[in-house]
Amino acid sequence: MALSDLGLSDALENNIKALAERRRAERARASRQERLADAITRFVGSMMFVYLHLAIVGLWIAANIGALPGVPRFDPTFVILATSASVEAIFLSTFVLISQNRMQEAADKRADLDLHISLLTEHELTKLAVVVHAIADRVGARVQELPEVAEIEQDIDPERVLDEIEAREH
Repeated sequence: MALSDLGLSDALENNIKALAERRRAERARASRQERLADAITRFVGSMMFVYLHLAIVGLWIAANIGALPGVPRFDPTFVILATSASVEAIFLSTFVLISQNRMQEAADKRADLDLHISLLTEHELTKLAVVVHAIADRVGARVQELPEVAEIEQDIDPERVLDEIEAREH
């Protein structure tokens, strides 16, 4: 089913397709290590991982408190279990951080694109306001002179805006 059948415009449909293709391409460009880290992170974040751990830890504890007949105690003080869990936590947190770093990198790219589009839109709307004002003057339409109108017709310097925001944060 085409997105246009859902009442979405062709432009929106094309944008959605382009974004989906870009994400597919980014996943394809990921290194083997990055894909492995992502796969591990996905598994670690699943309920299957929780169930697997519940079973392993439950059996480990049951064996070492003597609740499983015929299974000798191999870690009665649970030191091996604690050490294993600690080492596992180190590796799992590293895999999660690798995946989070990649996700943050993608989010930063999208934020940069969003900022670029917003600045471009601001510039285009400023020029459009100037054109509309000129048309109004040309056809003799009375435009109420408000300070906001003159403000709208001025381009905004994004660097000055960012400098002012940073100055007020400190």
